[in-house]
Amino acid sequence: MTAFLAVLVGLIGLCLAGGGVWLIALGGSWYYLIAGLGFLISAFYLFRRSPLALYVFALVILGSMAWAVYEVGFDWWALAPRGALIVILGVLMLIPWLRERPERIGTAWPAWCAGGFALLASIVVAAIVAGYSMATDVHVIEGQVAEAPAGATLPPSEASVPADEWLAYGRTRGGSHYSPLDTITPQNAGTLQRAWEYRTGDVRGPEDPEETTYEVTPTMVDGLLYICTPHHVAIALNPQTGQERWKYDADVGIDKKRQHQTCRGITHYTVEATAADASCSARVLLPTSDARLIALDAKTGTPCEGFGENGTVNLWANMPNVYDGAYYSTSPPVVAGGLIVIGGAVNDNVSTTEPSGVIRAYDAVTGALVWNFDSGNPEQTEPLAAGQEYVGNSPNAWSLLSVDEGLGIVYAPMGNQPPDQWGGNRSENTERFSSSITALDLRTGQVRWVFQAVHHDLWDMDTPSQPQLVDVTTADGVVPALVQATKQGDIYVLDRRSGEPILPVTEEPAPTGAVEGDFTAPTQPTSAMSFKPTPLRESNMWGATMLDQLYCRIRFHQLTYEGRYTPPSVNGSIVYPGNFGTFNWGGVAVDPVRQVVIANPVYLAFQVTLIPRADDTTSYVSEEKPGFNENFGAPYAARMRPFMSPLGLPCQAPPWGYVAAADLKTGKVIWQHRNGTVRDLSPLPLPFKMGVPSIGGPIVTAGGVAFHSGTLDYYARAFDVTTGKELWSDRLPAGGQATPSTYRAADGKQYVVVVAGGHGSTGTKAGDWIIAYRLPD
Repeated sequence: MTAFLAVLVGLIGLCLAGGGVWLIALGGSWYYLIAGLGFLISAFYLFRRSPLALYVFALVILGSMAWAVYEVGFDWWALAPRGALIVILGVLMLIPWLRERPERIGTAWPAWCAGGFALLASIVVAAIVAGYSMATDVHVIEGQVAEAPAGATLPPSEASVPADEWLAYGRTRGGSHYSPLDTITPQNAGTLQRAWEYRTGDVRGPEDPEETTYEVTPTMVDGLLYICTPHHVAIALNPQTGQERWKYDADVGIDKKRQHQTCRGITHYTVEATAADASCSARVLLPTSDARLIALDAKTGTPCEGFGENGTVNLWANMPNVYDGAYYSTSPPVVAGGLIVIGGAVNDNVSTTEPSGVIRAYDAVTGALVWNFDSGNPEQTEPLAAGQEYVGNSPNAWSLLSVDEGLGIVYAPMGNQPPDQWGGNRSENTERFSSSITALDLRTGQVRWVFQAVHHDLWDMDTPSQPQLVDVTTADGVVPALVQATKQGDIYVLDRRSGEPILPVTEEPAPTGAVEGDFTAPTQPTSAMSFKPTPLRESNMWGATMLDQLYCRIRFHQLTYEGRYTPPSVNGSIVYPGNFGTFNWGGVAVDPVRQVVIANPVYLAFQVTLIPRADDTTSYVSEEKPGFNENFGAPYAARMRPFMSPLGLPCQAPPWGYVAAADLKTGKVIWQHRNGTVRDLSPLPLPFKMGVPSIGGPIVTAGGVAFHSGTLDYYARAFDVTTGKELWSDRLPAGGQATPSTYRAADGKQYVVVVAGGHGSTGTKAGDWIIAYRLPD
């Protein structure tokens, strides 16, 4: 056994020393070479059965602990991979029969005794450091959100929706994610229990596109709860019991060429000047992944014959570059002023000849086209004539739109023009509208103002979420504001009348070094309210052990990285935050009364490698996703993936996800805590609260409770808005990567509804559950 232990320690030493030399050559830490030599010397003395092995290894443990604390402080999850393997080997060395032949243990004991005490002392020191760091979370920010001012009232934009209802994706058409219901409070949230469950029958299957996802937020209007499934089945339920009232299947079929098979919600509206009991006096709109917009009677689920053609508007009309799966609307439209306004998504990074990113407004009764805004041809907003086409490959609005009917403005979060990673030939209009918030006149579609969140976007930093319309109290009085969460971590607070910043926005120098034929913007904007990540350093590299951590350190130095907005490269670049986003389509929640933002920021680095294209037919990167990231027509394909270790773990240290609160008036982060465990991300169901990625937004209530279900462990959670304390959680049967909603049913009870259907691209378990919670009787 002594020889085996010596060989094991020696092999690890060789790996550390060899990798350490490589790391030094790249400009990295000397620790691994020094530690590797310590391992090799210990192995040598172990093989000779010399007690000096224990002394040397004691020095390795003490030196490693000192170096680790110097690098990362008392951060337990950063310290653990640096010391765990060493301490385990130290414990093995203390076992007499592993370092000496059984017949010599008694006689050899005196010689080994002093060395054993030295090694034991070093292990005790390591244990003390570990114990202290486990009790200390260096990433937590503690604070308290101020209570609502005395006499505070609900802003008109929130009061326009009955308090019992959740009218639209973000409750109001301004998308605040705020409910004025206050039955559930920090004092009783811990007693929440399941009220009912419903199974839709639509479960992700092996023939579906990889990103087949449940991202729907249930809406509750006029006594019915509405949902849609990934394959665009619209369903109405009794909000108190979960009993099905009606179901409509849009029959979209299965097509792997669709990048996204999802439905984030359906839109309810009432047709003015019609009898309440007339057919289709109240309607719901169902957008589909085969480019249709369907109007259904809200009470029965039957198509509204007078809308479009037999209840359907064809969104392929006037589109260029038509092919199956290329264009679809994953997000529900907005309705205001008698108009339905809808954007759409095009396939990302397949080619430079994709459909248009046009935003269109239709008559809410007839479905007739009223105006179109095409970011490739922004001046022509009058409907195109038959035979005319929109501009292909123009920036699109795939996420949720907002509307302020009083100001007569529609707000569109704009994406980037494909391909995301190369922009050497983008037009002037593309450079203006890509990755922006674009305000359009509700009546005409003409541009009111544009605020760009990323200049010359090369990172897929689409403006990902619904602009949230709230009123902000400033030194100059109450200002109608727009809150925009972004993938890059900034949350912009703008005057929604003009697009001018309310919280300061500064331009910061950005990295240079784009590939030949492209360029980078010299500066990029950043907001005074920002969850942008601290730039990565070598010491942030992580792994389950010191060996895969060493691999990540070597890769960190091999890849190009100069901070946020490092341009993609042929060598390979680290993009941090990655295109998964600090925030994505779920956005944030805004309490307009307490003037606070509730957020779930995510920190996950990606690596992007550009591959020079020889022609427009060869496939370079899309073994599993046909065409994706091939960028046909551009000079480069792109290989994109999370920055991971050989063991499939992130190369950056946790936390990877938080729940946080920030002051809407100052931008200051008030509190921030880790959110989520690795229970469903590790081979064993370990309940370690490391802070995991999430997708899907939070909601917040007047009762002082926020709800969230989007973490990659399968839990719905409630948090105290004042302190961030987790109040309650419930284990979900599948991934809950959707934004919850809350309402009051006919029984007077407040319900919280969570969708657990899984998210294909994050690998969470597929399902089809709609689960409602309420307080016990």
